[in-house]
Amino acid sequence: MTECRRTVEALHAERQWTTYMVEASGELLSSLNLDRCLETTARLAARRLADAALVVLPMPGRKFVIARCDARGEVVRESAAIDPRAVPGLDEALRGFPPVPARWIDPADAPGWVLRDGFGEIGFGEIGSVALASLPGRGLPAGALVLLRHERRAGFSDNEAVFAQLFTAWAGAAISVARLYAEQAAITETLMAELLPPPTPRLEGVEVAARYRSAGAGERIGGDFYDVHPVAGVGGESLVVLGDVSGKGLEAAVLTGRIRNTLRALSALADDHQRVLELLNDVLIGDGVPTRFVTLVLASFKRRDTRVELRLTSAGHPPPLILRNDGRVETVRTVGTLIGLLEHITSVTAGVELEPGETCLLYSDGIIEARGGPLGDEFFGEERLCEQLAQCAGMPPKALAERVEMLASEWVGDGEHDDMAVVAITACRDVPPGAAGERLP
Repeated sequence: MTECRRTVEALHAERQWTTYMVEASGELLSSLNLDRCLETTARLAARRLADAALVVLPMPGRKFVIARCDARGEVVRESAAIDPRAVPGLDEALRGFPPVPARWIDPADAPGWVLRDGFGEIGFGEIGSVALASLPGRGLPAGALVLLRHERRAGFSDNEAVFAQLFTAWAGAAISVARLYAEQAAITETLMAELLPPPTPRLEGVEVAARYRSAGAGERIGGDFYDVHPVAGVGGESLVVLGDVSGKGLEAAVLTGRIRNTLRALSALADDHQRVLELLNDVLIGDGVPTRFVTLVLASFKRRDTRVELRLTSAGHPPPLILRNDGRVETVRTVGTLIGLLEHITSVTAGVELEPGETCLLYSDGIIEARGGPLGDEFFGEERLCEQLAQCAGMPPKALAERVEMLASEWVGDGEHDDMAVVAITACRDVPPGAAGERLP
């Protein structure tokens, strides 16, 4: 009977360990969040392999992230500058690939940062033994695991030894994958920051507002773009650029980024639209990719007393619209060759004056070519856009840009659409005479 009871108890214990290993693998491998992986590893280790546990992860700059689960099961994370050589075996565990066996050390040899939040301060007794284990990643170490126990016995039971080997492999794989994901996400975010539509700066005597909506649901970047270069030209003119590159998605976004960088470098030539377009065309033609092209509209302007003087040049782009204070909508007669297909381009620049409160609207073809409406297959069109603009006289530029983008989006509904970009340039009403030519403070 005693032998039978022992067998039943052994089977029950084996079943508990098996169940726990399944749960542990599921928890460890269910997240790509690095902080959550570190916290989960410390919590699971403290639950089955020790009474408290620490996960030590090396970071650039000789910094370390430490996730510690104390004897109460509470997990905290901290960043610290520690010397791993002060803990016997820790340096080897952090560099250990292939993984080295767990090493047991005397608690007296562990520094204070290891033993902190252990047992003594909260009534759980003294630390009897400390174990160090490496967490093997995918070809590289993913940190080290420090186990704190009541027991003075150094070593694992048979079940603990099996679980510890599997657990460190799972934890190392989860941490290394989460870390790789975090690094790639950070790189992507940094690169994307250069591709995202910029905030519109404050300009003296002129208000500029913009709206952007990419073609793909959930996408933040696309083929339409705009930029504002305050007081860019030698003649004191500011420059606004709105463009639409060929294609969609990531490839179009990469081309957009290159064009924006080129135009930023050429912004000092803002007074000479034709020259800017010619140099940009040379750059794209030099790529040797015949399908890479862009349509653009350039708007350079400066304040002249109470009015704003505008020079507008289109390069294969929909013509700008002028919204007057009395509700009239005028189409600016500027035409030009799209950029990136022909070695020699032509363009016509038009001059326009804005009275205080009047607006120049730049927009991409995603607005007028938005397909939808009652029948689902009709373009929004320039005529309908002009009709709607006529009802918006005196509207602030931000509200006007939002209104245009909203109208096109409502026209499309749930259907597919191209990227949409809108820029509104409005002459301020409250600039006194004599403010001409003032630059940004």
